[in-house]
Amino acid sequence: MNLIVKFNLVLSGTVIVGLAVTAAVAHKLLFDKARDETLQNASIMMEAAMATRSYTNNHIKTLLDNQMKYVFLPESVPSFAATEVFNALRNTHTEYSYKEAALNPTNPRDRVTDWEADVVNRFRADANTTEIVGERDTPTGKSLYLARPITVKSAACLQCHSTVDAAPKPMVEKYGTANGFGWQLNETVGAQIVSVPGHVHTERAQATFQAFMLAIGAVFAVVFIVLNVMLTVFVIRPVTRLAAIAEKTSLGSEDAPPFDVSGRDEIAALARAFNRMRTSLQKAMAMIDA
Repeated sequence: MNLIVKFNLVLSGTVIVGLAVTAAVAHKLLFDKARDETLQNASIMMEAAMATRSYTNNHIKTLLDNQMKYVFLPESVPSFAATEVFNALRNTHTEYSYKEAALNPTNPRDRVTDWEADVVNRFRADANTTEIVGERDTPTGKSLYLARPITVKSAACLQCHSTVDAAPKPMVEKYGTANGFGWQLNETVGAQIVSVPGHVHTERAQATFQAFMLAIGAVFAVVFIVLNVMLTVFVIRPVTRLAAIAEKTSLGSEDAPPFDVSGRDEIAALARAFNRMRTSLQKAMAMIDA
């Protein structure tokens, strides 16, 4: 096995190990980063929903108080406004979904599903829990979600949700008396939940990972070629020529040319030493012949 083959075997093994380690580290980092970015976007959307709730409660609701005496206007409800704004946002961000899931909502569309009830009950069980991030299985695959509690912090909310008698009559006529009542101050009644399919961040991470590995692979390929060229030019060819001259000299050939020496590297030092040895050998052979 010649030197270039040995070198390439060692280099190939090193490249394979390097690519494997790089792939493992990059895969974890890129997928974690994509997941964090998805959750960050979900958090921004949730903050936007909270801002919508606050604006509706502080500005829109007061403007519609007189009309609410005669007809119920869902636009005056902060949760309704936040949900509708988010639904409009889904025209450009179709992968995200938002729900204000409540255990006992006035509007039936806000009622919790089984897994949402588990999330709300976790908030109710621990008042110090302010955010839950998790994954769940769905018929279409994994789904990532971000949830924050909805807690009754203002007595104004109880105007519609404490008792049937205290609630606006138009609202009772629209939704009935069975749901949305009995809430208490400082009670966690639901959760804001932003969900996004798991494939959103995995596909993004996969695309970035593939591009990164292709770039790294291309760099390794260039390095591999450059190292082979350098090895051939600076090592293999000089050593091959030196071996050929040494072969002739060892067979007693007197017409073996000296090795051209240039540079100060190890090959040049070896060539100079060989030339001195060749000259000494020729002198010794001449003395013997004499």
